[in-house]
Amino acid sequence: MRSRTPFFAILMVLVLSASGCATGGGAAPGTTVKIVSSLPMTGPSLAQTQTIVNAIKMALEEVNNKVGNVTIQYEALDDATPATQKWDGAQEAENARKAVGDSSIVAYIGTFNSGAAQVSIPILCAANLGMVSPANTYPGLTKAGKGTPDEPGKYYPNGCKRNYSRVVPADDLQGAAGAKWMKELGAKKVFITHDNELYGKGLADVFREAAKKQGLTEVGYEAAPKADNYRALANKIKESGADFVYYGGIEDNNSHLLVRDLKDVAPNIKFMGPDGTATTNFLKSAGAAVEGAYFTFGGIPPSEYTGKAKQWSDAYQKKYNGQPEVYAIYGYEAAKVVIAAIQKAGAKATDRAAVRDAIMGTKDFEGVLGQKWSFSPEGDTSLTTMAGMQAAGGQFKFVKLLSAD
Repeated sequence: MRSRTPFFAILMVLVLSASGCATGGGAAPGTTVKIVSSLPMTGPSLAQTQTIVNAIKMALEEVNNKVGNVTIQYEALDDATPATQKWDGAQEAENARKAVGDSSIVAYIGTFNSGAAQVSIPILCAANLGMVSPANTYPGLTKAGKGTPDEPGKYYPNGCKRNYSRVVPADDLQGAAGAKWMKELGAKKVFITHDNELYGKGLADVFREAAKKQGLTEVGYEAAPKADNYRALANKIKESGADFVYYGGIEDNNSHLLVRDLKDVAPNIKFMGPDGTATTNFLKSAGAAVEGAYFTFGGIPPSEYTGKAKQWSDAYQKKYNGQPEVYAIYGYEAAKVVIAAIQKAGAKATDRAAVRDAIMGTKDFEGVLGQKWSFSPEGDTSLTTMAGMQAAGGQFKFVKLLSAD
């Protein structure tokens, strides 16, 4: 196990003090607790999620897997299956039930996909297990009036106390920022499509509403579930007269094939995708067809990290001999929130409800994201930074910071 560097030693002090973790009375000597993550570790998402798992391990190793008298163990669960090659609802439910059934588990880092969170929130909530997502962005998971009429209440049946939080901004911000940016890029007519999943359709609908406010003309709106090709849709987009396509969805659903087929039949139509497609694996899969495409992301890409974020990224690259994907730093931040919550729980570190309440009560947290942030009572981060990127030479080139306003 690598010992922590002076930078991380200083950082840990800042994290704990900023989160109000110095509480009286520690856990009994020899106390062991466990945290788990639930992410798709099979299929295309692995390129992204492996860096999240690496980041979680980094956060724990920096404190030698120990806070006070409490030893922290970690297990990475896979919520994808070989058959689906992406997250699977039944597998996510099994992971959540496994966590509930192990009394040593006091926190759950996940999920990666918003649809998976929809499955596990009520299961974990009933057991008082706190949940911190490094990547979910569907608004309805936390915000009333931003999803279906029964959201988010349906995730908390029988008066279950809120247990879910996320360290990334939600799609009501990303979708609006994307529409505003597309207008700035000169778009006039847009064809909107999505993968028909909770995240993808939700994001497409947010974009759709914002695009109207921006004065963009909608020339098509159609679901594009996972398929072996999208030639018929590509031709429909061409015939629509669109100058831009907006896609809401994830790379796991073969969205790179949509980019390829669109480039074949209508090379002048521009493409914009969200953070669900902002991965190096997507760029590799789409190949030359993705050159010049635009992407939005709820945060700042690794190429633009400064200060603590840059120091963290440099340490990651040295340790793992590779670049962190865009969500890796949020996996690290989520793990630090959990570590701080366990510390704050003190003598109640084995009490799931105490750890959950400490997570949900996170205020003025000074991690590595560039500024202090807090969770709202609903579990949303106070951070709102958005970035616009463009595919260039097989990489994501930072273009500008985006705003939903």
